[in-house]
Amino acid sequence: MSEFLRSLPFQQLDVPWKWAAWIVLGLCIGLSKAGFTGITAIIFPIIAIIFGAKASTGLNLPLLCFADVLAVIYYNRHTEWKYIIKLLPWTLAGFGLALWVDTLVPVQAFKYLMGGCILAGLIVMIWNDRRGKDAPAPSSWWFSALFGIAGGFSTTIGNIAGPIMSVFLLSMQLPKNSFVGTSAWFFLIVNYIKLPVQVFLWKNITLDVLALDLTLIPFILIGGIVGVVSIKKISESLYRKVIVVLTLVSTIFLFI
Repeated sequence: MSEFLRSLPFQQLDVPWKWAAWIVLGLCIGLSKAGFTGITAIIFPIIAIIFGAKASTGLNLPLLCFADVLAVIYYNRHTEWKYIIKLLPWTLAGFGLALWVDTLVPVQAFKYLMGGCILAGLIVMIWNDRRGKDAPAPSSWWFSALFGIAGGFSTTIGNIAGPIMSVFLLSMQLPKNSFVGTSAWFFLIVNYIKLPVQVFLWKNITLDVLALDLTLIPFILIGGIVGVVSIKKISESLYRKVIVVLTLVSTIFLFI
């Protein structure tokens, strides 16, 4: 195993703390796909520092795609397809917008925009929560359009659509298993659509990238198991609060 690791061309993992960050990435992806959406925001910026922004998205995406399959297998029966259908056309529009402006506008400027969208959505969601359980979920077309476009754009520029999707699904007042199942299918579809772009257009997913990604498979599985067991043990109300906190943390990282 040590000979295999030394053969990899990623000299960026040259000190123990970087390997530690790499392992934490695997654990966080597993936890995120098991239901703790947004936790990857803690580690994605560090991975971007180690490998570079665009290279890190190439490293992250195959790992996310692998974890998406596991999440769909486990949570498939809880999927609420009507919300995915509402979002997907707008998400594809956001995806196209991101490809169009890829080299025209600084990514950081759009991260600020994404952060603003998330905060606005959180405010709407919290206000709706305070009206009580009988308050209707937002149903206007512009709400789905806003979060769909923001999600498509943000997942393309940096795999950071998790908090946006969290706010949308929390606003729909979904129970925790439906939240995770719907999110799992949404991201599986979106992430697999992105694969050809990163392989053939951006060329930041190569055999070397996949070889390095293989080292994280055990840690993704560990994170996923811990996440599934944890979600079973916490109440609906506590889970909702945890996701709100993780979403706020994710948003703060967008402004850094």
